[in-house]
Amino acid sequence: MPSTGPLALFAILAVLVFSLTNKDLADTLSPQGCRMSYMSPSYVLQDSFNTSWSTLAQRYSLWLYREVGWDAQDPNGLPVLFIPGNAGSSHQVRSIASSASRQYYSSPGQVSSEFLSTGVTALDFYAVEFNEDLSAFHGTTLQSQIEYTTKAVDFILSRYPPQTSLVILGHSMGGIVGTALLPSERVSAILTMSTPHDLPPARFDSRIDDIYAKIRHTLVNDTTPILSLCGGSTDTMIPSESCVQPLQGDGIYRKTIFTSALEGAWTGVGHREMVWCHQVRWRVARALLEMSPQKSMAARKAVLGTWFRDGHEPPPGILGQPNDSSSFELSDRSSYDIIPSGLQLVRKPTGSRVYLLPIPSTTGGSPIKLGVLVGRGTIASIPPQSQHPLNVNIYVCSSSEAGNDFPHCEYLEPSTLKLVPQPISGEPFPRPRVDTDPSSGGVDESDGVVLYETEIMPSRGQWVGVKVQNGKGEGWVVAGFNHKEAITNLIPTTSLLFRNIHTEVEAKGSLRLDVWFPRLLSNALIVYRLTPQFSSTENCAESHLAPLLIHTSNSVESHYYPLTTSGDRHILLHTHIPAPYHSRLIGEAQGLHLIIISSGISSCISQLQGLEISIDWPASLGRWASRYLITTISWTAGISAMLLFLGLGMYDRGAPMPSIAQSTQYYGRILLRFMLPASLLASFLPWPTGFYLGLGGSGLFAPLAPLILLIASGLVIVSWWNLVVLIWMLRPLRRVFVVRKHEGLGVGRSTIASMCIILMMVFLFVPWQVAYLGCWVYQLLTCAGSEPSVATPRPAFVEAYPLLASSGQEDTTGDVSRPGVDERVRTRALNQQDNYRLNCHILLFMTCLVPLAAPVLAVWVRTLITAGLTTPFDGDHFFIGVAPFLVLVDFASWTSAPIFVRRSFEDHISTRWALASVAVVSFLVGGTRPHMIFEAGKISVGILVGVRIGRRYWGGTPWTAS
Repeated sequence: MPSTGPLALFAILAVLVFSLTNKDLADTLSPQGCRMSYMSPSYVLQDSFNTSWSTLAQRYSLWLYREVGWDAQDPNGLPVLFIPGNAGSSHQVRSIASSASRQYYSSPGQVSSEFLSTGVTALDFYAVEFNEDLSAFHGTTLQSQIEYTTKAVDFILSRYPPQTSLVILGHSMGGIVGTALLPSERVSAILTMSTPHDLPPARFDSRIDDIYAKIRHTLVNDTTPILSLCGGSTDTMIPSESCVQPLQGDGIYRKTIFTSALEGAWTGVGHREMVWCHQVRWRVARALLEMSPQKSMAARKAVLGTWFRDGHEPPPGILGQPNDSSSFELSDRSSYDIIPSGLQLVRKPTGSRVYLLPIPSTTGGSPIKLGVLVGRGTIASIPPQSQHPLNVNIYVCSSSEAGNDFPHCEYLEPSTLKLVPQPISGEPFPRPRVDTDPSSGGVDESDGVVLYETEIMPSRGQWVGVKVQNGKGEGWVVAGFNHKEAITNLIPTTSLLFRNIHTEVEAKGSLRLDVWFPRLLSNALIVYRLTPQFSSTENCAESHLAPLLIHTSNSVESHYYPLTTSGDRHILLHTHIPAPYHSRLIGEAQGLHLIIISSGISSCISQLQGLEISIDWPASLGRWASRYLITTISWTAGISAMLLFLGLGMYDRGAPMPSIAQSTQYYGRILLRFMLPASLLASFLPWPTGFYLGLGGSGLFAPLAPLILLIASGLVIVSWWNLVVLIWMLRPLRRVFVVRKHEGLGVGRSTIASMCIILMMVFLFVPWQVAYLGCWVYQLLTCAGSEPSVATPRPAFVEAYPLLASSGQEDTTGDVSRPGVDERVRTRALNQQDNYRLNCHILLFMTCLVPLAAPVLAVWVRTLITAGLTTPFDGDHFFIGVAPFLVLVDFASWTSAPIFVRRSFEDHISTRWALASVAVVSFLVGGTRPHMIFEAGKISVGILVGVRIGRRYWGGTPWTAS
């Protein structure tokens, strides 16, 4: 009989490998470059928000933030409500609130000059304190926070003039609490940070699913602007694909921005760091300030569009127009220069001037691409907050219609206008924060290069006019036409499984170069390693803009990477959409699209000869681990149910109940061989997004199903090994907790009283998960207190079931039968052996269900610690759900008769098939709705207890046995 040891060892090894690959994944995949923020905080308790407003005021509290030395003690502005997330604190508001105060005031009590005539007012930051409750794990806790916050909004606005509304600022699960307040005319906008909008991070409670479903239904028609900031791969608390907001209809503002694409940040941001990362908190505070005077929805959207840009869309229309005029005529020849045809404009301008670039002719009159880069300056108010005076605008010019030679210029609309980073040659990007340097880390708000791109028909004019104003010789301008065609490589993803692919690149001083890999799969589960190949190792220190690679994987996510000639040149290309259990974005591009921009002939782009691309297996494995952890846990529950199903199948046919070792061996030899190819084939089916692996039938990742199945199967065996050790450790104490076996009697009166007390406590005080944990402990003690009897097997079934030990193979239970043994004693010994083995199967099944109930236990303990014993815990009190387990473990602890007796009507359909439904639920929806596994488990145990134990529990006559 084959051993299951190798399967368990494979699972242990796989867990170690996945843990190691996921350990430092954030630092290698998306390094964080955040500047630390500092403040002088104080918090004012709003003690008038008491139980007269909300009964939850005894448990939670509301605070007003005041920046010491800058803010008045009393509220004097417009309200903003900060909602912390899972295990979060109200004190997390301090970084953003401090930035808002120090931006609004140039000095204590003195309003900044830029806000004096704009109508912008100071902000009053309120924050709810949830005592670090674990809202991500428990739907009732989350609902309590929603109810308390709803009343908090009423209380806050009662202190302001009528018609006042507030902005919600939510971090993590606090964003879910904020969106659950909608629809509400009292909420003007919602900004969420690292909030899992699409899928709950911990999916062990059905009520969390209900809250999410209600929010999704509300947001379909609600027009409140919602902006979601996502930290990307640096966020190790939640997969950032769940941070992406589902798209809604036209006219509804639902914007998702990854901080790696956020202009002025360009860095991944961790989950906790999101609230204090200076590059983020500065923009959040500025946007909140400028929204304060806005009364219309369109104006609020415009403010959000100004301060939260990722370059995927052109700026709001008002920013696309120059400040002076949309057209002009160059009547003074000394005011402009004409650049020779075919050359790029490269200048560090001083003063004001217009540079005319002749528009080249193209074959068939097709449009030609124009690129303009501006360093230490602006183009059409991009960036919106600049410390540099240089301003550039782009026009299309042609000879005047009046018949003279004066060029007439009209404003040229951009197709792309965004700020891109300017990494420092030879330094890591983004720059990490140094503890000894408070101002280190990342970039400054004014750093970066403005990128302007458009397509122009040669027939539209003779020149492109680059109008420069207020040049001081510090900034620079580079402009030119792109003559390079996109490079396309049709290699499929399968070609990269075990080798690298080289793609030749010939840039020749281009400002932009597009590289397409249309057949490479873009998915959150795969990471590509790209290495640029240069003809020379000289660095690009003298470049205006060294070659910069832009990877735009979808409509909400971009990453920037410097192409360096020395040091660690490896680039890890990754995305978050599409991803397991998440829907694709509408209009999502296929393949891998890379853009390389540089300052053309003034950079080392001409030295770039090629790109080498491969699959980075360690990074890819690390992403598998984080996306399929819950799936693996769910599948272990299904496999343990199958082992119990198999054991009962043998027992129902008259064979002895197999031991766990025998069941796992049979599972490994027969069922696993069948399930591996079945799971592989099932991966090709077009499952809905929330089912199975959540990949919708993607064939490339089909091997993931057998891999997860192998790991989950091995983990079940490892779980049994751990239980064996526990049983061995507890066995010397069995005299303390052993229950005397008896036959022919029902449950005692004291047990019934104890059972009623337990169920009453569940109904009134404690969640049923606590009772379930007690059942598991009781079952563990039952197994430790039982001696596995040794009895003669039923020979009629030995050859029929290879599950049983055959000659030459030693059974762990041994054989003490001998001629002349009393038949009654032998029957009792057989029952004792079968009951012990069945108890072990039940214990293993219950053990694999424990992780599905444990999160609520953690919430309950946390609530008792933070809120005190006097605070009622509004948890799960459906005692009927745990009653079957209570009856089962109690009956199994004292009966000497068979625990389960098959009934006559089960000849048509056996009740053990209820256990098979647990496995089906585990495999199909375990990844997105693992709470349904426990529901299926409760139902299956209830059926088995009701049919196979039934009236025997209280000493009644059993139904007719089969």
